[in-house]
Amino acid sequence: MKPLIIPIENEYSNAVIDLVLNIQQNEFNIAITLEDQPDLLDIKSFYKAGGGQFFGAFMNDELVGTIALIKFDDKAAAIRKMFVKKEYRGKEHSIAQKLLDTLITYCSENEIDDLYLGTVSVLEAALRFYERNHFEKIAKELLPKKFPLMSADNVFCHLTLKK
Repeated sequence: MKPLIIPIENEYSNAVIDLVLNIQQNEFNIAITLEDQPDLLDIKSFYKAGGGQFFGAFMNDELVGTIALIKFDDKAAAIRKMFVKKEYRGKEHSIAQKLLDTLITYCSENEIDDLYLGTVSVLEAALRFYERNHFEKIAKELLPKKFPLMSADNVFCHLTLKK
């Protein structure tokens, strides 16, 4: 069965919060709360208002994955909230790959040439996933000045989309 990947907004905030916080806090013991992530309470104004997007992956009407894009410059954006429920990770469903591919398609349709992301070093599988998708690790000092930093992030990556 293929996942359905669609743009989502505030009507899915509770499902997004449940998915994201469960993975962050319970699975990876990352000390982050909902208060640290007010974007999850207002997806529409935080992500979409500036030209970004928020996608959800659904299996049997259940939200099983998310990926979001914050456009912070004319041609640059940051990936945020890339999470896939444990039971749906891996090659069998390829949900993470389909989410990233959907986001990259959105970028090319909207003239976004550079993608950046911040993550935490404990998310080793996520880092390997980004490396397989040609993201390159960069030093924090090399991030664009307008990049929206998250306090927990300690690893940063960049992907040039324009060939």
